[in-house]
Amino acid sequence: MHERNRTTGALRAALALIGVFSLLTVPAGAKNAAPNPEVRVTTSMGSFVIELRPHRAPLTVKDFLHYVRSGFYTNTLIHRVVANFIIQGGGYEATPPYALKPTGPPVVNESGNGLENRAGTVGLARGANPDSGTAQFYINLVDNPELDPLPTRWGYAVFGKVIRGMSVVERIGLVPTGSFGPFKSNAPLKPIVIKSIQLITPNSSNAAAAAAKPATPHPAVKSPSSKHKVAVSPKSTAATAASASASGTKPSAAPSKPSAAPSKPSAAPSKPSAAPSKPSAAPSKPSAAPSTTETSVALDTPPPKS
Repeated sequence: MHERNRTTGALRAALALIGVFSLLTVPAGAKNAAPNPEVRVTTSMGSFVIELRPHRAPLTVKDFLHYVRSGFYTNTLIHRVVANFIIQGGGYEATPPYALKPTGPPVVNESGNGLENRAGTVGLARGANPDSGTAQFYINLVDNPELDPLPTRWGYAVFGKVIRGMSVVERIGLVPTGSFGPFKSNAPLKPIVIKSIQLITPNSSNAAAAAAKPATPHPAVKSPSSKHKVAVSPKSTAATAASASASGTKPSAAPSKPSAAPSKPSAAPSKPSAAPSKPSAAPSKPSAAPSTTETSVALDTPPPKS
């Protein structure tokens, strides 16, 4: 009996020691894990910070950072604003005639990465083609599940989230909109300029590179066609045509979400691209995109098109 008690006591002591060491021991990977890259977006209405998610959307983040480092976003417009849906920008010059800037090749749709289109998240605008997203991005003002992928269609790829300055994004989402310059609808009547987007996280380049698969370098820049528009305007099927077309991942009937501006799905979702637009009577998540020179998702409210 005494022998058994001594054995039991020894086992308990050993287990206690193992527990202590497990608490004190930090996995090597945890120590070396690089922080997620962060960028500061400075606009004519204030600035906000976006945390990127290279481990969930490696190709999209790598491409986005390429544009950031090259200064591509300097003096571009937030050209699409759909209240209670999304704001979209990063594709058009901020000076007349507000031309669509040439971009590198499109990115493969990463909408199936598990990141959802929740309020404050950042996605890649695209056209009707799921793999047509390039430089334009959108920010969700509210939860927009219609921009997420389904077994029958592609969604709009989320690759980051606003972690500071969301109040600035919300103020932008309330500005008066209408027809302005080359934009037929959902454009801020007073231009909102992206003055710059700067990388502010140390060693973020290594984090993004480690997570990303080798992607084809940006070949000779081609001038974007009018297809790259994101038209995301909540509940505006016809208006989605004016919102550009966005590019996202390939669900089934390629949704037309955020590119130039995402628009929520209607018969054909037109969200995040040029500017996503929310679905109308029958939201058909991002498929065809609105008719703008941006990429857009075809939704009731055209998804972000680019």
